[in-house]
Amino acid sequence: MFSVIACIRDDHDWRLIVAAAIVCLAGSVATMLLLLRAERSEGGQRSLWVAASGLACGFGVWSTHFIAMLAYDGGVPVAYGLWGTALSMVVAIAASCIAFAICLGGGSRLSMGCGGFVLGAGVAAMHFTGMQAIEIHGHIAYDLRATASAVVAGMLLAGAALYAFHVLRSMRRLVVSSLLLVLAICAMHFTSMSGVTLVPEASVAVADTIHPAWLAGGVIAASTTLIVLAFGALFVDRHLTDLRGLANASLEGMAIVFDGVIVEANERFSGLTGRSLAELSGRRPSEIFVFGEEGLEGHRRGDGPGEIDLLNADGRTIPVEFMCRTIEYRGRECEVIFVRDLRARKEAERTIEHLAHHDALTDLPNRAFFDRRLAQTLAAASVRGEELAILCLDLDRFKAVNDIFGHGEGDRILRKVADILREAAGEQDTIARLGGDEFAIIQVGGKQPQAARLVTDRILALFAAEMDTNRDPTAVGVSIGAALYPTDGQTADQLRNNADTALYRAKQSGKGIACFFDREMDEAVRTRRQIENDLRHAVLRRQFFLEYQPLVEVQSDRIIGYEALLRWSHPQRGLIGPDVFIPIAEESGSIIQIGEWVLEQACTEAAKWNEPLPISVNISPVQFLLPNLFDQVASILRRTGLDPWRLELEITEAALMHNREDVLAVLVRLRILGVRIVMDDFGTGHSSLSNLQTFPFDKLKIDCSFTAALERDPSAQAIVRAIIALGHSLKLAVVTEGVETERQRQILAEEGCLQIQGFLSGRPGAAPSTGREAPRWEKMPACAEG
Repeated sequence: MFSVIACIRDDHDWRLIVAAAIVCLAGSVATMLLLLRAERSEGGQRSLWVAASGLACGFGVWSTHFIAMLAYDGGVPVAYGLWGTALSMVVAIAASCIAFAICLGGGSRLSMGCGGFVLGAGVAAMHFTGMQAIEIHGHIAYDLRATASAVVAGMLLAGAALYAFHVLRSMRRLVVSSLLLVLAICAMHFTSMSGVTLVPEASVAVADTIHPAWLAGGVIAASTTLIVLAFGALFVDRHLTDLRGLANASLEGMAIVFDGVIVEANERFSGLTGRSLAELSGRRPSEIFVFGEEGLEGHRRGDGPGEIDLLNADGRTIPVEFMCRTIEYRGRECEVIFVRDLRARKEAERTIEHLAHHDALTDLPNRAFFDRRLAQTLAAASVRGEELAILCLDLDRFKAVNDIFGHGEGDRILRKVADILREAAGEQDTIARLGGDEFAIIQVGGKQPQAARLVTDRILALFAAEMDTNRDPTAVGVSIGAALYPTDGQTADQLRNNADTALYRAKQSGKGIACFFDREMDEAVRTRRQIENDLRHAVLRRQFFLEYQPLVEVQSDRIIGYEALLRWSHPQRGLIGPDVFIPIAEESGSIIQIGEWVLEQACTEAAKWNEPLPISVNISPVQFLLPNLFDQVASILRRTGLDPWRLELEITEAALMHNREDVLAVLVRLRILGVRIVMDDFGTGHSSLSNLQTFPFDKLKIDCSFTAALERDPSAQAIVRAIIALGHSLKLAVVTEGVETERQRQILAEEGCLQIQGFLSGRPGAAPSTGREAPRWEKMPACAEG
């Protein structure tokens, strides 16, 4: 040890020693950084980075050796042979590359140690090869003990450096491994030099040499340049890698176009096109996209993204959202193309669109689809002078079967009825489920009423064959009412009303038959008119009362609000269900007075509750015809003292079908006031994605008809999943109605639904704070509780 210190102190120029140390440290740090980059790479990239780290290490070792040799003064003039100097550099680089390949090839502690020993041996080989390049008038004498100690110390310290690189983490990994590598190089060199003696000998000739001054300048310049380049390569690679990693992490495909061809693309873009980057490079965008006549330039000028088709390598077209912008890329103006895969969105839209026009249980068209098709069919029949028939069907005994055998059996019956109707109707006829056990058929083609009678006869015959009530206790019958165009009506409303009237007579006449509309059926509507008249006085006579059904948080079973449900206790008819009197009230206009009473009564009672929970109140589409609906709500909130944020107004999409601008204005004002808006019965009416975009809803309520089918119908579960996902993506709360079983609750929890309402979580009852006893309903499906 003392001989090494004495050698450094007495035989070396300290200024060049400092320079050698700086070069050695910088080279070691660059080596470890490059080696770290190689460890994080794979395949061909790893080989390139291993070679780079070997080059940096070898050049650093070689530069350190020759700068330290230039600092050495052995008492004899020294020069350096060209070929020996060059060979020592090759030895250092080759040994470093082999050592690092061994280290990363195994990836274990053993491989790191073996690689370190190879590196130490390589440093020693470079040292003695470099010593052989010395040209003096004399010869070099080595002390065997010092030389052996230098080789052993260098190998052990190099092994320790790579071992530390393997086991340490974060900044300690870089610092410790770099310092140990510096120590390995320096210990090897200076320990060996402490045992070197230059023996003058005049008879020894000197070959072609490099002057020490030139060697010093060249070594320092070359080593500095290489180390700077190594750090620069790391910085640029890290920068480009981060940018590419960021681009590849994007959900959008990106491609850069220069001079009309693609020059760069991220992984998402390659995946969408089904082509690798090499296959994409040089292609024109028109080979990948269906632009139309405007081409890429037309999309570049656009204000926002557009939708076009992308041509996949296998020939498929993929709908994508496309946007093009001009940027500066690598010092030149380029176009960057952004694409987003719309397949999932289109599929969701198709699902929602299908849901909006079809019944989830039977997959028959729903009321909205039926109404639109009826209008179209009537227009065509009017132009062509054709006849058609509207058939309204209602199942007999269905409610009893549903109550006795359960909703599952009821759902099976409804699906079986749908199959019977498909078999009985013609190919051009339209079959729809209007709701509950109500169906309708638009029968076209043929002479009326003969064609309609043939269809009704087939339906009744199939029901008789498939639904034998004598053998099957779950079998149901069917009653049919028919109205003809143009005989029984010129408009859709007239035909529907007259067919309903005929259906009412069929059910009153003993069920299981078909009746055609007759002008003498006025008696059948007397009861309806009497109910309509009684509704006008029900508020003043205090025949209405409210029940409250809780909304429950799925995870905690905590009540988070209530829905107010209107009940009518008729003095003669007893309790009349809302499904009976609400439609009559809406048609007669008495819903205006009733709706105001419900809103004020619910707010008055909710303001007295001990807990400030939200209260939901249903608003009829007819109430939106009032120009002062907003003022009415605001006035009730002021009179009752209920905080606006506690009031939730539930509306169906029927309210959005007319006077959309006026309805939107009212909803916006209510939102500003603090009232929350809920879309009720989503998926059963005129469900439209545009409504969710246009109107300021806070919550969606999934209709109980979907809930009832959750446990048995995968399509119902898929539809519920789609609505929940849609609500989450739009940041809307989603409530599922009609939850009656624990299994339904579990399915909804798994699908991400956070709120439920139904018999499982609580039946409708008195106001939470008053304990008032209200007349009780007989057991009915949760769907009938609204």
